[in-house]
Amino acid sequence: MDASSAGTETRTSKTFGAGRDLSVYMTLVDDRLNIFSVFDDLRYDRSDADIMSPGMRTHAVQQLKRHGFKQTSGSVLHNKADDVFCYIPKPQVLGASPFDVLRYTPKRERDYYILTPTQTACQIIDTYSFDDALEKVSALIQKQPINLYRLMDYLERKPVHETIREALGHFKFIQRKAVQSEPLKRRKALGSGLFG
Repeated sequence: MDASSAGTETRTSKTFGAGRDLSVYMTLVDDRLNIFSVFDDLRYDRSDADIMSPGMRTHAVQQLKRHGFKQTSGSVLHNKADDVFCYIPKPQVLGASPFDVLRYTPKRERDYYILTPTQTACQIIDTYSFDDALEKVSALIQKQPINLYRLMDYLERKPVHETIREALGHFKFIQRKAVQSEPLKRRKALGSGLFG
């Protein structure tokens, strides 16, 4: 483990404790990128907008309050004691690529992003080697389904995306199996108000 990884792990432990899951709907997916993913529903349509729904946003705020965060604006939370921010990036235009969601929301190394599972998968794909991305996205979709249609629509003609394109069938198989099995198959959408 290098020094920067150790520093991130220390900050994560200090701020959030040992657990990666803040709830069954919100998890720290990647502590190198400092990304929390909040999942809402089990099924997606190609036309679904990939944005943080009100239910997802409310859930994230509730979970982070337990760790000393206060909402300072609609998309920013701050833990004053640890000087850590969590940002919920907003797409600049409706229908923007989930690969571009972080473009207009810079953060410090110690801060966190709160993303949808699809946005999270896109950041993993653009950051890691193919083998690592395959492993990490496969692990993600077993806990939090992603919009594979939207991912497919926004893959670009560059080598890293072309190799991921070839893995879409693999992701689809894993995700279908996950959503038909426990515990995912009984999860309700956060917007339903049952589990917010």
